[in-house]
Amino acid sequence: MMDTGGTAIAVEGLAKSFDGVRAVVGVDFAVRRGELFGFLGPNGAGKTTTINMLTGLARPDSGSIRIGRVDCTKNPKAAQHLIGVVPDESNFYPELTAFDNLCFCAALYGLGKMERRKRSG
Repeated sequence: MMDTGGTAIAVEGLAKSFDGVRAVVGVDFAVRRGELFGFLGPNGAGKTTTINMLTGLARPDSGSIRIGRVDCTKNPKAAQHLIGVVPDESNFYPELTAFDNLCFCAALYGLGKMERRKRSG
């Protein structure tokens, strides 16, 4: 495992497949504290799948993810409290109200119904 003393994010051997299609294969990278990091690649390269694994929205088939000193591979919910993503496109559903969009997103992060409604109100 990479030294995490000055490392904000450490990813090693990350892999993910969907129905036999290898979406992410052996991804390794480290982001040091205070560093700006760009994650670039062509369409279909596995960027979104990798980000979903980093944020705890998908589980890797193999490999490890550490954010600071937290092993997010073993505790993916911890990632949701440690990392955020700003998408390049709107991720709101136009058929839902603003309130319903907020409640939906909160549900993805595991907030209970009462807490979702309270925070979204």
